[in-house]
Amino acid sequence: MSARSVDRPAMPGEAIRAHKAIARAGLASLREAEQLIRQGHVRINGQVVRTPGCSVVPGRDALEVNGVALDWGAPRREAWALYKPRACVTTLSDPQGRPTVRDFFPRAKSRLFPIGRLDYDAEGLILLTNDGELAQHIAHPSHGVEKTYLVKIKGLLEPEELRRLAQGQTMEGRHRRPARVRVLHTINDKTWLEVILREGIHHHIKQMFRKIGHRVLKIKRYQIGPVVLGDMQPGDVRRHSDEELAALSGEPAHPHARPRRRTQPPADTPQ
Repeated sequence: MSARSVDRPAMPGEAIRAHKAIARAGLASLREAEQLIRQGHVRINGQVVRTPGCSVVPGRDALEVNGVALDWGAPRREAWALYKPRACVTTLSDPQGRPTVRDFFPRAKSRLFPIGRLDYDAEGLILLTNDGELAQHIAHPSHGVEKTYLVKIKGLLEPEELRRLAQGQTMEGRHRRPARVRVLHTINDKTWLEVILREGIHHHIKQMFRKIGHRVLKIKRYQIGPVVLGDMQPGDVRRHSDEELAALSGEPAHPHARPRRRTQPPADTPQ
């Protein structure tokens, strides 16, 4: 990403890429915006464009997505942390009528969308934003934003099993990046672990332990990049500070700003 202020919009007369403009407006992720352009769903000054790299000038050019004009006066970039409780889906709506992450925000925040997923029966930290470019930066494995979890499994991990996890596994037809796994403690025939991932697929943690013969009993995510759950309780939300937004984007908010890495799991590790 370019070295720009976290919330700075394009300056008057400054051209930006069309797919970035769409993402910054919170209409889609960068990748989704590129697809919308290639599929002919985007018009600039009334003309269909199919090249994601084409440029627009905010305030001068008319940019439409599926016939809806992009509002150049869109609100500043926002990101929020939510402690997602269990029995809640990480979507904005659910055809089965189950609780969703949207239920924890007022209607005025309807432009927010979740970054990534947590399983229905998992709990912990979820980030939501109105900025597709920020979402892409956090979610894409190439940027190396780490997600840290407390995981309880059935059984005791053998040294060979830990080595297999550290080497990475093949899941859904691809060799996945290695997980960093640390044993915290064991109780009878159950083990509590700290698990750090740099990418995520559907049921990632459950799949990786199933492949070595262990059933996952509980998952709690407590950190994404520099953002930690802290003393938040299930259902709590809080807005990120400018410093956290800068750290999430990989851009220091000021010369002395440094993201802080939590090296220890929460003190209240469930039993």
